Amino acid sequence: MSNRQMKTDVILIGAGIMSATLGSLLKELVPDWDITVFERRANAGEESSNEWNNAGTGHAALCELNYTVEKPDGSIDISKAIKVNEEFQVSKQFWSYLVNSNLIRDPRDFIMPVPHMSFVQGEHDVHFLKKRFDALSSNPLFQGMEYSDDPGKLMEWIPLMMKDRTLNKPIAATRIESGTDVNFGALTRILFAHLKNKNVDIKFNHHVDDIKRTGDGSWELKVRNVDSGTVERHTAKFVFIGGGGGSLHLLQKSGIPEGKGIGGFPVSGLFMVCQNPDIVAQHHAKVYGKASVGAPPMSVPHLDTRFIDNKESLLFGPFAGFSPKFLKFGSMLDLVTSVKPHNLVTMMAAGVKNASLTTYLIKQVMLSKEQRMEALREFIPNAKSEDWDLLVAGQRVQIIKDTAAGKGTLQFGTEVISAADGSIAALLGASPGASTAVSVMLEVIKKCFPQHLKTWEPKIKEMIPSYGVSLMKNPELIHEIHTSTARTLGLSENLPLQASNPNHTINNEVLI
Repeated sequence: MSNRQMKTDVILIGAGIMSATLGSLLKELVPDWDITVFERRANAGEESSNEWNNAGTGHAALCELNYTVEKPDGSIDISKAIKVNEEFQVSKQFWSYLVNSNLIRDPRDFIMPVPHMSFVQGEHDVHFLKKRFDALSSNPLFQGMEYSDDPGKLMEWIPLMMKDRTLNKPIAATRIESGTDVNFGALTRILFAHLKNKNVDIKFNHHVDDIKRTGDGSWELKVRNVDSGTVERHTAKFVFIGGGGGSLHLLQKSGIPEGKGIGGFPVSGLFMVCQNPDIVAQHHAKVYGKASVGAPPMSVPHLDTRFIDNKESLLFGPFAGFSPKFLKFGSMLDLVTSVKPHNLVTMMAAGVKNASLTTYLIKQVMLSKEQRMEALREFIPNAKSEDWDLLVAGQRVQIIKDTAAGKGTLQFGTEVISAADGSIAALLGASPGASTAVSVMLEVIKKCFPQHLKTWEPKIKEMIPSYGVSLMKNPELIHEIHTSTARTLGLSENLPLQASNPNHTINNEVLI
């Protein structure tokens, strides 16, 4: 057993989309900093970032009904939709910068244009969708959104969903062409290939067993090589914990006061997948419906066109489930070992508050394939069981904390927890997650490196032209960004893909 000690400037824990994004940002801002990455698995992007562990929706609130809430007075609150959309615009700008800098060779390796749609049935939901459309379509961020309750029009938009449908209640849909399908697994691997070329030390099959503060304010990690069992000590001035569901345990080990009183609630997911080309060819959209009563927001049913390894498929779900694991490849003891004296009351309060949610999740786990097919037939009336297979998706760990809403409140979203001195930060939570990775990592940079911000700002603005500006208040800038990112990322049929320099030196070799 070795106890070699190594020093580096920055340590990133977890080789998912968040660490890939933060590492890529830091390498542009301070190329001479040494960065080391530790990943428990054998490859990058194997947990939540993996293309088969999420739905690949470029979350821009174009179709997700849970981002627009109906207020008691009947009006629609679109503030969250605006925030999510603006954050996705930031991601697209950074990805465009990487393409234009020849750090990503072909954007089609990870992002494709796919219309985003919302689909509802019944008078109440049709009324809601029309109000939502009226509220969003006048906003410059959602320009180009269409609404229809005409079955003939819907047959044009979603033939697979309309074929053999019994029209015994009102139906309606909205559609916007500027939606995307994002392969976050491919993007993660592309970014890590780029980081490897930038001399970032990426250590796969390495598990961080412990993390503690040293006398000089640095952080020391006890890292175990999973294959050989050897242990190394690594120290850094800054540590980012981006291990998905595994982040909570490491945050607790760090002992920072900001991590106290926080718990995690794991939710597993399942999708139905269809790879029959005859059926796949009949549907080209990501279509989101409304979650059933009692379902968590991440369980909004949707039927998605996916592009994975240059092959089109359809995904339907997610069906939620319960597993005590915090990672897909985690331990059955993850939930139990996350309960500490400082979060025990919070966790118990959450258990009482969310008893109905737990019951719902357990019922979801118990569904047979045929029962899942019945849910799918709400979307595709003539769906046949033999065309669809069950796929186990990634684990999500929702944050539990005490808020103004009371003790043990379940949070649906992502949150950065950082030490007061900015020396360590952890990312907790789930959706919209990967889509907002660039905004979230800019938040980490702002919180943890305030002393460098003034120096770094010109470079950040070069990478993200809208940095520090409200897009909502600058419709001209929105148009400019939409046009330039669509061209660079190949997202508009009317715009040619921006040619990149053929003499590029960095390619997007996949780390598999």
